[in-house]
Amino acid sequence: MRLVQNVPFFSIMLCMVAGVGSAMLPRRGAQWLTAGLSAVICALNAWLLWFLLGYGKSYTYLMGHFPSPWGNELRAGTLEALTATVLSAVMLLSVLGGMRKAEEHVDLQKHALFYGMLDLVLAALMALIYTNDLFTAYVFVEIMTLASCAIIMARQVGHTMVAAMRYMMMSLLGSGLLLIAISLVYNLTGHLLMEPIRDSLAALVKTGAYRLPISVIIGLFFVGLGIKSALFPFHTWLPDAYGYATPTASAVLSSVVSKGYIFLLLKIFYRMIGIEVVRADHALALLFFFGLTAMVLGSVTAIRSHDLRRMIAFSSVAQIGYIYAGIGLGITAGVIAAMYHLIMHSLGKSMLFLSAWGLSDASGDSKRFADLRGAGYRYPKAGAAFTVGALGMVGMPVLGGFCSKLYFAGAAFQAGGASMWFLLCALVVSTLLNAFYFMHTVTGLYRRPRDGFEPKPFSRPRLTTVALWAFAGLNLLLGFFSQPLMQAIGDGLAMFS
Repeated sequence: MRLVQNVPFFSIMLCMVAGVGSAMLPRRGAQWLTAGLSAVICALNAWLLWFLLGYGKSYTYLMGHFPSPWGNELRAGTLEALTATVLSAVMLLSVLGGMRKAEEHVDLQKHALFYGMLDLVLAALMALIYTNDLFTAYVFVEIMTLASCAIIMARQVGHTMVAAMRYMMMSLLGSGLLLIAISLVYNLTGHLLMEPIRDSLAALVKTGAYRLPISVIIGLFFVGLGIKSALFPFHTWLPDAYGYATPTASAVLSSVVSKGYIFLLLKIFYRMIGIEVVRADHALALLFFFGLTAMVLGSVTAIRSHDLRRMIAFSSVAQIGYIYAGIGLGITAGVIAAMYHLIMHSLGKSMLFLSAWGLSDASGDSKRFADLRGAGYRYPKAGAAFTVGALGMVGMPVLGGFCSKLYFAGAAFQAGGASMWFLLCALVVSTLLNAFYFMHTVTGLYRRPRDGFEPKPFSRPRLTTVALWAFAGLNLLLGFFSQPLMQAIGDGLAMFS
């Protein structure tokens, strides 16, 4: 085995060690350890991605070198390495962009703990992306849950405490359903590794035995991870958690945490259970329905929001709906479009949250739309970044959002039948709604301030500016180089299952 093939294991262990180390360091040391760790993890996974593009196939890494069916496994392919590279880059820029606000929002004595929890979130993300067994998956789902709750609570005001408790209750419900599903799988198959489980379930399906337990297992995985990733109608915890947390926490929760759960569900459906079994159980049709509903109702709710950060949070409900609708199509083109959208949303949503906080600072720490008038002039760089992110979510040509919706439309035509019409109609309606609330917000940023409004002095942190411009550049690159990225996603999906 080559050194580069150890990257999945190194990524997880480095983050775990850094999580402990950050909690013992002074504030500045913890900040830069987390930022440096994210950069190292991004570079390592980019190295692995480069290797796998030439290697042409996935490989399995045995944890402790115990063979199947007893050991814990990691599995790395192009899709895993690409996802890990992008999401660790998002983590890096989110940490840098929100570093100054974290100094204001997080108590000095808890600063190191906050960054330690971010390290654990990154560790859990790497594990969910690379794991090939349910035991490892569940352990790191719980680590992700607890660490995510901690970074919400770090900003100790009344709203964040309520949001954190709501997030914890919903996440524990999802974890409980996930644990029941894993227990049923182990009871039926006697395995926790994904490939042996798939073989055992295929044999059971072939004989027609245990159809009801298998349906229950699929439903439990679907609902459990749907709750954790804020799939409609399980999204009620999302607006407060995203809207009241620190900028870094909001960016990480919306762009990293939810994507880890979606990737795990995709892995369970395709690699562990088998997509044909899931399709026969009508779970994909239900996933498709909830995805379409989220695309429309998430956008409607965003229009009704009265403050900027809640609008962006509800927009995430709609964008997560796009991802699930693509997976629910049940064809390769739909999953490829969904994965492209996952990457696009991760890069765009973090930029929107970071720029929204900057615009709020430029408006007297207000997030009300009336007070945000003229904020684009008071903080031009944040206004420009927000505009790029908003245009990307709407689907402006040359940006990633346009390519994403184009690929969804192509997948819809390939699927044919009623699914084609439902998805195309949802795309049109959701895009129009997105255009309405995002463009209304963008134009408001460049209107004359309301009479009597006197903005307070505010800071323009250099690192925030760097992060915003980096996000804007990545969103542009995503549109210009969409075809090579789609090719890499397609190749990765081919070796995924």
